[in-house]
Amino acid sequence: MTTPSFDLLSTTQYGGCSAKLAPSALSELLANIPLVKDANILVDIETHDDAGVYKLNEETALIVTTDFFPPVCSDAFTFGQIAATNALSDVYAMGGTPLLALNLTMFPSQNIPLEVLGQILAGGQEKINESGALTMGGHTIDDNPPKYGLAVVGTVHPDRLITNAGLKAGQVLILTKPLGVGVLMAAQRMGMADEAAYTEALLQMKTLNKSGCTCMQQFGVKGATDVTGFGLLGHAMKMAEASGVTIQIALDKIPALPQAVSLLTDGCIPGAAFRNADYVKEHTFYAPTCSYERKMLACDAQTSGGLLMGVDADKAEAMLEALKQFHPQAAVIGEVIAKRGKWVYCI
Repeated sequence: MTTPSFDLLSTTQYGGCSAKLAPSALSELLANIPLVKDANILVDIETHDDAGVYKLNEETALIVTTDFFPPVCSDAFTFGQIAATNALSDVYAMGGTPLLALNLTMFPSQNIPLEVLGQILAGGQEKINESGALTMGGHTIDDNPPKYGLAVVGTVHPDRLITNAGLKAGQVLILTKPLGVGVLMAAQRMGMADEAAYTEALLQMKTLNKSGCTCMQQFGVKGATDVTGFGLLGHAMKMAEASGVTIQIALDKIPALPQAVSLLTDGCIPGAAFRNADYVKEHTFYAPTCSYERKMLACDAQTSGGLLMGVDADKAEAMLEALKQFHPQAAVIGEVIAKRGKWVYCI
């Protein structure tokens, strides 16, 4: 692994989606802010979806989203790739096609060479180009620590929209990317990560969810989300609540990045995982057989994570085969059942 010209990790304690405000605090805050309603708004903040959706006409709806965060890695170009991939993911999670992007940049020009900012933007542009979207400009302010991301507009046919609220009892749950990004990033800071495992985590974070979106549309998926800062269980809980169902997850079937579980066993548990565990505890049941390491893996904050989707049982095998062409570790991790006492059951 090459040494970066400037180590971005030296500027911040929390990077990537682990830098998000605690979900419990955010939910409480947003509950007190009234929103204007409009008949053309198909999705707003109420269901904690990945993006807002506004219907323009019978053929086209706009998906509007934004995401940015402090550095998740040392290298500027790689950071730009990951941050852009993460922001674009919200459009893919809702079944859409990215159309337009704006760069959102905060950068301390007196503390870090400006060419580092150029590398961040170049990395982001590479992923915007890969998505097929067009960069329309952006906004930059002088601020420390550096932060980068995108505001993205995408399109989707209103009848092909995929949302948090689309799960149905009887479906199986498929996850497209392994978990453990937060653990590997924390381990890298502490000098505990294997180079191969860390490299695999970086590769995963800069892999677009474009192919997963294509597969979802091909197989008629209506309920999905991308797994990011609130961890698998946090996002699953919100999906179950929005859909009025219960989600059952087999923790041992969750794919994990190399070294992630052993790091958790050794006590390398990021703070965001504890915050997420606290967020879901009231609405989650854990079977006595669930190991502590697997519980924390399911709460680990992911940056640019995979798609979690509900798939009709008779289509699951064919869809998994299609997904594995792009995401070899995609796996069935659970099922959707009729509403029970808790939103999520871990077995």
